[in-house]
Amino acid sequence: MRLAQVFPEEYQTQLADKQQCLTEILERYRLPQMSVHPSGASHYRQRAEFRIWHNGEDIYHAMFDPETKLKVRIDSFPVASKLIADFMPVLLQHLQHNHQLRYRLYQVDYLATLSGELLVSLIYKRKLDEQWLAAAQKLTDTLLPEWPVKFIGRSRKQKLVLQQDYVTEQFEVNGQALRYQQVEGSFTQPNAGVNQQMLQWAAEISQSLHGDLLELYCGNGNFSLALASQFQQVVATELSRTSIKSAQYNIALNNISNVQVLQMSAEDVAEALNNGNCLKHIDLTGMQLNTVLVDPPRAGLDPATLQLVSRFNDILYISCNPQTLAANLAELTSSHSIVKLALFDQFPYSQHIETGVWLRKN
Repeated sequence: MRLAQVFPEEYQTQLADKQQCLTEILERYRLPQMSVHPSGASHYRQRAEFRIWHNGEDIYHAMFDPETKLKVRIDSFPVASKLIADFMPVLLQHLQHNHQLRYRLYQVDYLATLSGELLVSLIYKRKLDEQWLAAAQKLTDTLLPEWPVKFIGRSRKQKLVLQQDYVTEQFEVNGQALRYQQVEGSFTQPNAGVNQQMLQWAAEISQSLHGDLLELYCGNGNFSLALASQFQQVVATELSRTSIKSAQYNIALNNISNVQVLQMSAEDVAEALNNGNCLKHIDLTGMQLNTVLVDPPRAGLDPATLQLVSRFNDILYISCNPQTLAANLAELTSSHSIVKLALFDQFPYSQHIETGVWLRKN
């Protein structure tokens, strides 16, 4: 994608190219018809990060071109959600002549939701003090009620939170409204519209499944919450402490009682289950763990986790790298068949492909 630009007239063409690319990568396997889940052609990202450039009295957002490494001034950003894109010039207008908030400001991170919340992190190369807090609070009050934005100040080993350091997103899955705490600085799916399609896809498949679910790499409970109503019990694991706290918060926020979250890596889960029937304090002997959901990093599944996953009757595999997915499928398709295949266009105008695969044991 050309930096900071979108070309809606090219969107369907690039989406068709991704579909063809995914088909070629997975061509060695017997594939069902692929379902394609498009993104909005513009204003689709709920997260955006910019350097802040100072040029005399002028101040502007900037990014660096990944190929040329050159700085590019960003005066509009149709990649970002409408809320972020509309607020960017408003923020600069209020910062331009505000010494306390502008002085040595280095970076601005935006986090927005479909539900209309906006969190802005101002990142500095200086220590922040009470004067900064007072100036940030005054700006917050000035922006209300038109812009109910929340601010965080960051510098080295310092984080000042005016109200809260998270937003609350809301998705609808199978007619059920689900709320998710999304903490500043922690991972969440950046394309909320496509994420909701991913949750719906997995939920519709889960309606035909039974028993209990094991989820690896659960993050803030993104899939766990959406699928909880389809299973008797859900055991979800994640390594990040921040994500674990958010997942537990989200379970309580949505009054869900059948999801348990453990802080464990996928490798540790594989070792524990390969050696017995317990995960920390949870005895699995009375559970029917028929289904596993994995959403691994770009490296895909390691050999031990791959061996564990292959023991399940049904596998829901969410992949952010079709190359490692293809490699993992070489092992999994020796015992399982691909029932459904989906392409989720999380990152339009890029080479990135997000894939969903449902495999069932032969």
